[in-house]
Amino acid sequence: MEKEKFENINIEGSAQGAANGEEQKPHKRRPHYSGTHPRSYKEKYKELNPEKYGDTIAKVKQKGSTPAGMHISIMVKEVLDALQIQPGMIGLDGTLGYGGHSSAMMKELQGQGHLYSLDLDPIEMAKTKARLNENGFGDDIFTPIHTNFANLAEVASQHGPFDFLMADLGVSSMQIDNPERGFSYKLDGPLDLRMDPTKGESAAQRLASLEEDELISILIENSDEPYAEELAAAIRKHFWKGGKIDTTTDLRNIIDEVLEKIWAKNSKKGYNISKEDKKEEEKKTCQRVFQALRIEVNSEFDNLYSFLEALPHAMKSGGRIAILTFHSGEDRLVKKAFKAGQKAGIYSEISEEVIRPSREECFVNPRARSTKLRFAKKA
Repeated sequence: MEKEKFENINIEGSAQGAANGEEQKPHKRRPHYSGTHPRSYKEKYKELNPEKYGDTIAKVKQKGSTPAGMHISIMVKEVLDALQIQPGMIGLDGTLGYGGHSSAMMKELQGQGHLYSLDLDPIEMAKTKARLNENGFGDDIFTPIHTNFANLAEVASQHGPFDFLMADLGVSSMQIDNPERGFSYKLDGPLDLRMDPTKGESAAQRLASLEEDELISILIENSDEPYAEELAAAIRKHFWKGGKIDTTTDLRNIIDEVLEKIWAKNSKKGYNISKEDKKEEEKKTCQRVFQALRIEVNSEFDNLYSFLEALPHAMKSGGRIAILTFHSGEDRLVKKAFKAGQKAGIYSEISEEVIRPSREECFVNPRARSTKLRFAKKA
């Protein structure tokens, strides 16, 4: 009886609301996930809304993890120390990403001067622009530009020369964590790996077109892969048999098969490897292979060459430069360019030794461990 009465009240209330012209919005349930913690990228709805769920973000960071869809900027203090930004200066962030470094640099400007920030990824750039605008960095002090930092000469001709410039050559966590972008071997998704998914060949397309010797060269030159020949042979054999490598899991399975054969061969020779060492070797091999393909698909070394060549001409006299690298190939190029520039009298000062993140930062953000910072000052 009570239930009928309650239902009648609801019906009458709804009818009354409709009669008064009120729009009836259906109740929307909060997202749920199986188990005690979200596993898939889309289920992590709290981590993907940092402004709304600050407590959850703080807990994830305290555990030494990066929240999904977010990027923790690396070595911010060290970058600012190297750049010595003063109010009124004009600067450039060559790799906008999540906007952490851009935000820190604009705070140093104290509302005077301007920062131009480049990014090749149109998806993340739009999100970052909106986020920075909401945080008070409007068009008067901040201009994002959708272009590759390889086009530095063109950007500088329009907006430079610059008093300070920084570039973070790493991949943003937003790209790594989103399985739809295909940057991580840990997550199943399309084997894409493009910074700008609207242009060029995906990693799957590029991999299918490579000859065995070309793939060997890419794996060695881009990531110093010790199993380059075995991996290249297995990948070409897979295609020759009519197989496909369209997803991150497809590629990881082939890497696993190659490693198992190598371990079995070594075992017959009396060289055994522990379960823990196998797991670590699998992890590092996957990281190297995915890195090599990412560099190939995005022409990262060619772009870095163009950027370093244009760098001196983009800077004012006394202008300061800071570059963060994440693997030995990048660091070698930056180190060589800075040393050659100093010898030629282009740079009056360069970092003699590479600067590394603190132990505390690496604990809070494990993705910082491989970071190297080098700086230079134009004469």
